[in-house]
Amino acid sequence: MLSSSVMLRRFYCVGTAASSPATSSHKKRLVYLGSPQVSASVLDTLFTASSAPDSLFEITAIVTQPPSARDRGRKVMPSPVAQHALDRGFSSDLIFSPTKAGEESFLSSFKALEPELCITAAYGNILPTKFLNIPSMGTVNIHPSLLPLYRGAAPVQRALQDGVRETGVSLAYTVRQLDAGPVIACEKMEIDDKIKAPELLEFLFSQGSKLLISELPSILDGSAKTKAIPQDESKATLAPKITQEESYLSFDQIAKVLHNKVRAFSGWPGTRAKVLVIDPKNDQQNTIDLKIITTRVHDNNEIRNGEKDDIVFVKGSLIFPCGDGTALEVLEVQLPGKKVVNAAAFWNGLRGQKLKKL
Repeated sequence: MLSSSVMLRRFYCVGTAASSPATSSHKKRLVYLGSPQVSASVLDTLFTASSAPDSLFEITAIVTQPPSARDRGRKVMPSPVAQHALDRGFSSDLIFSPTKAGEESFLSSFKALEPELCITAAYGNILPTKFLNIPSMGTVNIHPSLLPLYRGAAPVQRALQDGVRETGVSLAYTVRQLDAGPVIACEKMEIDDKIKAPELLEFLFSQGSKLLISELPSILDGSAKTKAIPQDESKATLAPKITQEESYLSFDQIAKVLHNKVRAFSGWPGTRAKVLVIDPKNDQQNTIDLKIITTRVHDNNEIRNGEKDDIVFVKGSLIFPCGDGTALEVLEVQLPGKKVVNAAAFWNGLRGQKLKKL
């Protein structure tokens, strides 16, 4: 369930044009492209809408990432979108999983379906011009940012990393340039400094699916193309893919920057800290790789006695000294191969050993 970390304020990027009533009983052929779990929730919304008696469309096919090794057993499994489609009784013959969307064999099969509209939500592959030219009504993407802000692979994570207090979701036509197509509609929301990326991502795609359903009539009758607004290129920012190498925290940065990074990288790849464990009985030292799960910015200037690199335990939190005299409260941590524990449990497990940040 969504926490109080989000306050929703709906608005449209343009005035919503009244869509004309359907003049034919013909249902438009829609192809859906998505891969992760958040995409499966969008697909579920589309399945429900397509089954309504007055539905204007039918889901003709689904395109998703190829099966991959997931979970601890590393068993090769279909993508969450493919699995959800199968669970809903969708024909496996109409689920395509090309390695690249530009493969000739895939494009041939895709064109034979005569798709009229494509909807994408976190599909994960670049769509070439040869693909985009096939659906007669174009391709519409659900993008979890307020375009033209945060174009790219990690819009939610990069927005949280920047500490934004307002974000949202956009419906935009797909063009060859990354996330640069005209915007049909947007929805804004205010967020606090506690929400993490997985929770926000799930919420944005949930709201995006509702926005899509409300806009589908205008998309299907063509009026959305006339009301969609071109993006202002002068305001565009990028949200590049996150790498594993970015996961380590650098405590010479201020606490607020580190707290935002912990929220942004929650889930994958997570955030980590190199910590020195010292046994005062024999001065034995051991370096551990500590995954930082939940944090907040420490607001008390009188944080500790001792050396500047000492990590101390105060009122249920591990206090890490950071840049410019700030400090980060770490509330939950995880050792390699272990479960997530709160700071108190971790501290008690040290049995008198001391901690220093590296």
